[in-house]
Amino acid sequence: MTSIQTQKSQSIFYPAPTVKRAERAMRCAPFLLPLFVAMRLQSVPLPTIASSDGVAKGYLRRPMSELAVENSIMWLIQVGILRREVDGQGITDSFRLTPLGRQLVANYEQQEGILPPPSWLDRLYNALSRWLRLG
Repeated sequence: MTSIQTQKSQSIFYPAPTVKRAERAMRCAPFLLPLFVAMRLQSVPLPTIASSDGVAKGYLRRPMSELAVENSIMWLIQVGILRREVDGQGITDSFRLTPLGRQLVANYEQQEGILPPPSWLDRLYNALSRWLRLG
């Protein structure tokens, strides 16, 4: 199991396969590290990510439709990297990092400051996991 430190100095233990799957999903996602850094600090609305503003802010390499962005975000929610923001009236269209996501972003910031590109095998495993919804 892999230990994750939260802001309150509590350890959260994640099984190594969970961390590996989350890392793979993050690297295979169409998003760049600045988006995850922004999500660590505040919730980021879906329209901001999908618009040309998302490219200008370094969230995406190229513009994408809201549907494509949302599909990628939903997979990152399933693997435990992101969570949907909730306000007093219910679920919103904004997203934030989970404790697991925070740890992964901190690791990437300390290493090279970028998300390493996925290998073809990473892309294959991620696609199979996503298609089959493997745990």
